[in-house]
Amino acid sequence: MYKLIPYSDDLDLSEFYATAKERGFDNNANKHMLVETIAKEDQWQVWMLLYNNKIVGSTAAHSFPEMGPNSYRIAVRTCAFTDMMHITRARTRQGVVEHQHVSPQYFMTAGIEYFGKENNFFITSNGNAAGTQRRVHRTWAPLLQREGTLSKECDLHYRGTDQTVWRVNVDKFYEDLDRYGRWPIDRVLSN
Repeated sequence: MYKLIPYSDDLDLSEFYATAKERGFDNNANKHMLVETIAKEDQWQVWMLLYNNKIVGSTAAHSFPEMGPNSYRIAVRTCAFTDMMHITRARTRQGVVEHQHVSPQYFMTAGIEYFGKENNFFITSNGNAAGTQRRVHRTWAPLLQREGTLSKECDLHYRGTDQTVWRVNVDKFYEDLDRYGRWPIDRVLSN
């Protein structure tokens, strides 16, 4: 069973950090990168994804004043050790369009539901090799743009990197989640 819980200093993340580092998820490989850089934002939250009580992923969301009032950046610091989960569908174009992966099912929804669907939500991507950013930038986001789930808002030099900012069409996103099927999860969005 999947469970999404808020980050806490009480969690033992040593194994998670080591695995993240080993797999090239540099933004998830230590507390400084995963939590402390996000905690500088006015509003923020980091979550850990558990599968059968083992931490197998993380995500964060935070205020994004660069995009105006009531704006939030979601699916930040996202990583998922999918080989440690019960995932039967590979990441295909159809799987991306139908939101059949942990990122839309759990990570995007966490940020949207934590801050409230009535707000403005954005995802950033870049062509860097870190984690899965290049795949998000070149494949995932453009596919969802064609579907109307995302729209390219702008290019922005943000956090020391040139990034593309994608606006999430929240209504379309949830409409598609309901159409293609939501995965079960036990959520604890805040402490």
